[in-house]
Formats: sequence, structure tokens, C-alpha cells
Amino acid sequence: MRLSDHQIAAIKAAATEAFGSDAIVRLFGSRVRDDRRGGDIDLHIEAAPERAGSLEEQRFRVLLWQRLDESQVDVVVAPRGSPARWIDTAALREGIIL
Repeated sequence: MRLSDHQIAAIKAAATEAFGSDAIVRLFGSRVRDDRRGGDIDLHIEAAPERAGSLEEQRFRVLLWQRLDESQVDVVVAPRGSPARWIDTAALREGIIL
């Protein structure tokens, strides 16, 4: 996994603030693979339905940007219990829980 301890802590803290302490954050995509270089940070966040809206996602992005100053972060939010989309299935299959 190609994230620093600082990046992991910042992502987890921002997710807790924006989506609640029961949110599950997964890293997926190219950053999961140690043998690759570069790539954006792909995050899949599973949250309670009442905390998985666009306002929470926007808050998460702002908090993350303040903590990391990362411009290349892709975020997918999935309300817990909702039908899985293709991106949810991919993130669950290959993702690593932070």
C-alpha cells in the first residue's frame, strides 16, 4: 500500500468527522499495489445512509484537502445496505480497509 502513516491518519480522521465513527474507508486502485508508481488516491467510503450524502462527501473532501493538500483524490461514497454498483464491488474485492 502506497500511503504514508500521515496520509492514512488524515484520511481516517476526515472520514470520522464527515461520515461518523462507523464509516469504513477502503483504499483501492493503483495505490494498493506496491509495485506501481504514481496514481491518484482512490477511496471507497461505506457509511450509514443518513450520513452518506453529498454534503458529507463535500465536507470530507474539504477536510482531507486541509490535512493533505492532495488534489488527486477520488472518493466513492456508498450508503450501507444499498445495492452494490460495479465500483462498490471492485473496491470491496481489491480494497484495503484503512
